[in-house]
Amino acid sequence: MDVKKDILWRVYLCLIGMALFGVAILVKVFYIQNVKGSYWRNMADSLHTGYVALDAERGTIYSEEGRMLSTSIPYFDIRIDFAADGLRDKKGKVFRENLDSLSLSLSQMFGDRSKAGYAQMLQEGYKSKDRYFLLKRNVPFNQYQQMRAFPMFRLGKNKGGMIAESKSKRINPFKLLANRTIGLPRENSQSVGLERTYNEYLKGVTGKRLMRRIAGGTYVPVEGYDIEPENGRDVVTTLDVNMQDIVETALMNMMVQNEAVHGTCILMEVKTGKIKAIANLGRQTDGSYWEDMNYALQVGEPGSTFKLATVISVLEDKYATMNTMVNMDGGRWQVGRRTVFDSEPHPGPQNVTIKHAFELSSNVAMAKLAVQHYGRQPNKFVANLKKLRMDQNTGIDLVGEGHPVVKTTSSKTWSNTSLPWMAFGYEVLVSPLQTCMLYNAVANNGKMMKPYLVNSIQEYGQVVKQFEPTVLLDSICTNSTLKQVQSMLEGVAIDGTARKLANPYYSFAAKTGTALVANGNRGYADKIYQSSFAGYFPANDPQYTCVVVIRNKPHALRFYGANVAGPVFREVADKLYAIAVEKQKPMQANVQLDTLLALKNGKGGEWKQILKTLQMPINGTIANNSWVSPSVSNRKVSFQQLSQAKGAVPNVTGMGLKDALYLLENAGLRVVVKGAGKVKTQSLPGGTKIGNEQTIVIELS
Repeated sequence: MDVKKDILWRVYLCLIGMALFGVAILVKVFYIQNVKGSYWRNMADSLHTGYVALDAERGTIYSEEGRMLSTSIPYFDIRIDFAADGLRDKKGKVFRENLDSLSLSLSQMFGDRSKAGYAQMLQEGYKSKDRYFLLKRNVPFNQYQQMRAFPMFRLGKNKGGMIAESKSKRINPFKLLANRTIGLPRENSQSVGLERTYNEYLKGVTGKRLMRRIAGGTYVPVEGYDIEPENGRDVVTTLDVNMQDIVETALMNMMVQNEAVHGTCILMEVKTGKIKAIANLGRQTDGSYWEDMNYALQVGEPGSTFKLATVISVLEDKYATMNTMVNMDGGRWQVGRRTVFDSEPHPGPQNVTIKHAFELSSNVAMAKLAVQHYGRQPNKFVANLKKLRMDQNTGIDLVGEGHPVVKTTSSKTWSNTSLPWMAFGYEVLVSPLQTCMLYNAVANNGKMMKPYLVNSIQEYGQVVKQFEPTVLLDSICTNSTLKQVQSMLEGVAIDGTARKLANPYYSFAAKTGTALVANGNRGYADKIYQSSFAGYFPANDPQYTCVVVIRNKPHALRFYGANVAGPVFREVADKLYAIAVEKQKPMQANVQLDTLLALKNGKGGEWKQILKTLQMPINGTIANNSWVSPSVSNRKVSFQQLSQAKGAVPNVTGMGLKDALYLLENAGLRVVVKGAGKVKTQSLPGGTKIGNEQTIVIELS
């Protein structure tokens, strides 16, 4: 019995001990979870670290004259570490002393909360001891600089708790100008333009930052463990902002006037192949226009601008000269079951030189030349086109250039009518940039240059890679052929389809084009025309080649190349020529003096200054303060003094508006102006006595 009691006692003792041990465990678990839980959770979070990428500052894209075309602007997310040492010393003295003034500063800067609202928000963050409290997102650099001087924040990160996380936003300061060519960086390799082509240089090298997780699942940087990113390099383009503005404006004006679908205008420097400007506009659903696609790189049937390649082939093979006769057959010629039509009627003699047929843009003449000389050997004609690189990409430094198509007899779509139709720009596919490259070669005395958009890659202002002009062909043809085609292109603006665009101040060489294009399954029923104009200027010393291609809306009333694309070319050429004349010595007139000067009545002193600047002789003498009427005789300017009697209506006929207003208003007259230009008529004749508060109406033209 004693043994049994002894065993039971021991068993009970063990059970009591085990029960007490279990209770102790439960008490410890409760203590850890509820009393020390926050401490241990923070300790666990602090063990979770990881690296995050630090994006490098992307390089800037510049124009040739050094203006920013695409750049990155820094923005900041501002956070506060409310557990910073400086904010917890002496029971939060720093925080309490700066709360009101900081709240006021934030309210005045952002205006989205009152002073009290900001004070309440900051107090809540302080009470929660949030180490990564978000104060404001996307703060621009100028505001960030001001915030660094705010109360509490000016004490620095450790004492004031301010954390600034930098990020950047890519912008194009000139917005529309060359927007598609410059491009914008996008994720998933969807960038376009120069941003994509030169991304490896622009993006730089990504850095790293060690981040530690804190309570609430947020991360804060761990100081001293950053691997700094390497900033991207800068790209200096060949683009000129002023020229781009001229090209973009000229194209936009015509697109709006004609409600066109899309269009492009390319400006290339003749000697180098530099692209100085490139505009691409597409009509949006709301009727506005934007640079939505790079139409300069898209291939399509070029139409009559392709005839340059045809005549180069015929002349180069010595089958004819530009003076060889060809019959235009009234603009209609049957080829098998199809008919070749000229896009415009050509009244007058039909048996004309090849030169004049080219100037009149006769499809019939070009088709006849191709059939006559290459009908039995069409691949020879194709080979000549390939010698001109019409079957190859230009190689411009942009992604997305369409591949040209020049058919051969082995092509599946080759037919008996392919050769004659190719001769005037159908059944071939080339891009406007390819057309520009060919015309530029003619302007450059036969030397074909590769078009390019970037001059150099720079790092902190130092050139690390330079791009030079590249010659693709030393000569596209013999000198004899070259001189003939140059003469033919110049003739287009004298006796051809572009004669209405001729300018008395300078000459240009060009070719018009009007092509009927298909509209998907509807074929050619919608009468959609593509208007083209390709040429260079000045013809005697070519500086720039310009190509304009505009796709018109269905059934457009105006669609001929000379009427739609031609005015864009003319506007660009006029403005660039005016800039060149302004920069260089006074223009030497090679036309009649009376067509060169816009003759207006004016002040003698101003006329003397004008003629002195132009280095032109004056016939007779004129007084500086007199009012004179100019006339031209024997290439000299003569002046007749205009009498302006006191108390009488001045004679302002023939004057510009500025001078007319000066005289009339000084005479005490009220002036009503109609029209623009120089004064054509005045309601009160010169010499009429002036009454009280009298009104005069002047019409300008």
